[in-house]
Amino acid sequence: MKGNVIVGQSGGPTAAINSSLAGVYRTAIDRGAPKVYGMRHGIEGLLDENYIDLSEHIQSDLDVELLKRTPAAYLGSCRYKLPEIHESIETYEKIFGILDKLNIECFIYIGGNDSMDTIKKLSDYAILKGHPTKFLGVPKTIDNDLALTDHTPGYGSAAKYIGTSVKEIIQDSNALVYNKGLVTIVEIMGRNAGWLTGSAALSRGEDCNGPDLIYLPELAFDIDDFLARVRALLEQKAFVVVAVSEGIRLSDGRYVCELTDGIDFVDAFGHKQLTGTANYLARRLSQEIGCKTRSIELSSMQRAASHLASRIDILEAFQVGGAAVKAADEGDTGEMVILTRLSDDPYQSTTDLRNVHKVSNVEKTVPREWINEDGTYVTEEFINYVRPLIQGDVSPVMVDGIPRYLYHKNK
Repeated sequence: MKGNVIVGQSGGPTAAINSSLAGVYRTAIDRGAPKVYGMRHGIEGLLDENYIDLSEHIQSDLDVELLKRTPAAYLGSCRYKLPEIHESIETYEKIFGILDKLNIECFIYIGGNDSMDTIKKLSDYAILKGHPTKFLGVPKTIDNDLALTDHTPGYGSAAKYIGTSVKEIIQDSNALVYNKGLVTIVEIMGRNAGWLTGSAALSRGEDCNGPDLIYLPELAFDIDDFLARVRALLEQKAFVVVAVSEGIRLSDGRYVCELTDGIDFVDAFGHKQLTGTANYLARRLSQEIGCKTRSIELSSMQRAASHLASRIDILEAFQVGGAAVKAADEGDTGEMVILTRLSDDPYQSTTDLRNVHKVSNVEKTVPREWINEDGTYVTEEFINYVRPLIQGDVSPVMVDGIPRYLYHKNK
């Protein structure tokens, strides 16, 4: 590579996103890039000319390994929606002026659906103007809802954390007995896709029966049916554990969480902040059945738990980052790196490219045939799909009994 590389991170962080950053940096350096810049807070930071020289932060193989094990977005993230080209040509002129000043040959963006929208717009503008910079997308989202890729880096580690946490919650619920029973509702991220919520079934094994009910957002949620099922379960056992997606909706399209005090925050892409589903359902159960209830929101812990990262996930995240640099160096642009599954046993995958126009703003949801007939659990096909992605462990670098992360030494 004769020109420089710039890389940014966007959207919700994951336990694996920095492994993709490490893959970009290591591959760019190996291919001869003079400099690798990092955008601070994605495209929004770039517009403010806020960027760093990554060689000042990654100075050894140990730093690379620390970065791979560091949760959240090392460069900082954003949820910034680029305007359409015809709406603000000045924005694009500013961005490309900065890229020219930095002699950028390759622009890489690590993110999900909305981030691929950014790559699409920038690559379209480059083609329109005959600009030589290459634009590549690297997949990232714990929600696993990116189209055309078998799965997304970040999902495997989050699924591993959820399966583990739900198993621990079940163990805890089994320890105490209450007169009218105990119901624990675990609220899991994912918005309109149930990949994360379905991974609660990974807790099931010879030592654990798994959650009693799993509700995904792909199917309409019936509150009365839910209350009746829980009531029937409490007649048979002392405790019930239910996994629900934050994005479950009623038949009229309303999110269940909208039955609470409302949703105030909406991001730049029009996404409502979904929270309160478990709390609402727990209150309804307590009022109508009189049982003891607990509501648990796993919240950001799902994407920040690098101490439970999947080895497969970390390796693949590094791999897709490197593949993006390789593709740009070989002349590709306007593409997103995807993962293609070659086999389950032994698990093998490889990388490929797909046109970003076919990926951006398209949600991949759980197939109906991977949800049981009455919509209260996932099938064995779902479990067989996700189980290979959670295999292996990545040991944190421990200092004084606590994991050590790569940090910005100039802060």
